Amino acid sequence: MFSELLQPDLRLMLLEDDQYGLHEFCLALYPAVAAEVLHGLEPADVWRVLKASDVERQAEIFAFIDPPQQLELVDNVEREHLSKLIEVMSADDRVDLLGRMDEDHVESLLPLVAKAEREEIRKMLSYPEDCAGAIMTTEYASLPEDITVREALDRLRQQAPDSETIYYIYITDSNRALHGVITLRQLILARPGLRLADLMRRDVVAVKVSDDAEEVARQLALFDLIAIPVVDEENRLVGIITHDDVLDLVQEEANEDAYLQSAIEPLENDYLETPVVTMAKKRGVWLLLLAAVGFITAKVNEGFEGVSSRHDWLSWFLPLVLASGGNTGSQSATLVIRAITVDRSATRQKVRIASHELMTGFLLASAMSAFSFLAVMFLFGRNLQEAMVVAGTIGLVVTMGTLLGSALPLIFDRLGMDPALMSNPLISSLSDILGVVIYFSTAILILEMLL
Repeated sequence: MFSELLQPDLRLMLLEDDQYGLHEFCLALYPAVAAEVLHGLEPADVWRVLKASDVERQAEIFAFIDPPQQLELVDNVEREHLSKLIEVMSADDRVDLLGRMDEDHVESLLPLVAKAEREEIRKMLSYPEDCAGAIMTTEYASLPEDITVREALDRLRQQAPDSETIYYIYITDSNRALHGVITLRQLILARPGLRLADLMRRDVVAVKVSDDAEEVARQLALFDLIAIPVVDEENRLVGIITHDDVLDLVQEEANEDAYLQSAIEPLENDYLETPVVTMAKKRGVWLLLLAAVGFITAKVNEGFEGVSSRHDWLSWFLPLVLASGGNTGSQSATLVIRAITVDRSATRQKVRIASHELMTGFLLASAMSAFSFLAVMFLFGRNLQEAMVVAGTIGLVVTMGTLLGSALPLIFDRLGMDPALMSNPLISSLSDILGVVIYFSTAILILEMLL
């Protein structure tokens, strides 16, 4: 929206080389809005706009630019300027950027960065992807416990410009061991002469630097925090993770799960920025897999050709049978995947989850079976045995779909794999194979063996 409104004016400023206008553009707009307006411009033009402001403002805007465009800009600017930009970027933003860049490029760039920032960057880049250490920032406010509220406020004013957030002030000793936390609200309302040791909260909610990033998101949501401290194995404060970084992570994970559950390999870039060939590859692999499973279903169906030829009416209800099993399996898979994604404690209750789904499956199977029995007899005018075939099959495939949809994600989670890999199309395809076998086997049993 902002891009359509403001980009024509920005292009005109570039055409006229209006330095004052470019400077005001960078300062007047919120950084995220400025980044949106810059989207789609040539790298050289983007740098002309950014360089009209100081490097601190450039870093603020640069942080909101989409990752693919960031990499384009990195490739189209002199190393000296890029090193200055990286120095003033927030710790988590610059690590995100450097983590996406080519390793050789990073190594050639780091010597130009100030020593303190260089050492910090190397340390943060060493953390495994998707762990707390990889998404934290080292820009936090901390104070000793033996000072008064008056002294704390004076020191906080000095720390504030270099801190990501000052709402939480962490109480540490000389070795950075975390002892407590105080909120800015508490400091403002407390008596000036009160010591922090008497004011701080000692039972601090913290995460380990090696904890999974998704677990960090759950902890932040569970305790309704704005930020959460990150400590090492010796309980030393090494950084904090703020709510905005967790929101980005949650959105990224939700997108990834949505892609996987629809049998699409997750996209690295936005939809319209992903080349058609890349999009085809990411979708084609899954489609080929599903097609292979579909051919297995067809082969199984071929094996029961004799039964279907002797009872040609069976083909009428085959789509119903396959849809019932696939839809039920997809429902169960969605519910179970969501349960273990939102609440990790659910993974320790696999038996309870399985029994819960099994009971639900029995209820659904009973209702679907009764409905199918009545529909086959009175709507299609089939006899009792034929209605029993369809009703019995529906009951079995609904139960089977429930078990399949709940068990497979739990098994994948147990193996340390993403349960979302059990996509709805894959669950449906597997249900189709078993549905065909159950349908025709039930028909043989009731129509030919028991008659």
